[in-house]
Amino acid sequence: MEHPDSFLNIIFHEISETGDDLALCAGFERGQWRNEQLADHMMEWLPEFALEYSELSEIGHANALRMTKKAAKIVYQTEKYGLRGEFGELLLHIAIRQVYETLPAVSKIYYKSAVNETVKGFDAVHVVRKDNDLELWIGETKFYENITKAIYDVSKEIVDHLETDYLRSEFILIKNKIDPSWPEAEKLKKLLHANTSLDEVFKKACIPILLTYDSDVVGVSGVSNDEYREKIRGELINTYARLREKIGSEYKNRFTQDFPLTAHVILVPLREKKKLIAALDERLKALQI
Repeated sequence: MEHPDSFLNIIFHEISETGDDLALCAGFERGQWRNEQLADHMMEWLPEFALEYSELSEIGHANALRMTKKAAKIVYQTEKYGLRGEFGELLLHIAIRQVYETLPAVSKIYYKSAVNETVKGFDAVHVVRKDNDLELWIGETKFYENITKAIYDVSKEIVDHLETDYLRSEFILIKNKIDPSWPEAEKLKKLLHANTSLDEVFKKACIPILLTYDSDVVGVSGVSNDEYREKIRGELINTYARLREKIGSEYKNRFTQDFPLTAHVILVPLREKKKLIAALDERLKALQI
């Protein structure tokens, strides 16, 4: 499945057996952080993020604008956009598609049952083809200004979502939302079947965790030079360590047995979240006309 050209810069990527530590940044142009350009890029991903596979397959020159407007209306259905997580979910979608070439399995936002309702459950449901099989990617995101609060909230939520009853209920919902025309539909349904042990599922599963935050380093920088990379590296490494320690602590407090869990931690430092929201809001409103 084709997707928009890459835009976000990989400014940190460390790989380990328990999962990657990855950081993506919009970068700078003429001394300014690329806020407007990032907002434009995120809009390019709207159709893939919000529409069903069968609808995406039918997009062509004649209906591209109409389908983009439909996607925008699905995403933006309330003035309370600053309190919701759709923008974080969109960034998570972009990040794992760009870096890991995942395939979107379910557009969860498409299945809202009412205007203003926040979609429950995992924030992304993607897969990666591995050795003629599927690796399940179920993601979590926090589109926050404060990284400490983001770490606290996402750690608890991840552990909550690893409870057996929660996973089984969520897998049923995911199975019911898979577009039958999607080429990997039957393989994913088999993996999520109630008769498949969760031990087997999580041998072939990954949890990507994306957090945004207003970065002190980005806030005082204007160019992606060696000094910037060194300073942002220090900020990032400390954040990865805090998050993984917090997840481990939450997990040990809840479960008595280890889980074969791979977690990719993706950080997206922002200059000012509120300015990115304003830019995204402006573009989404324009697509409502």
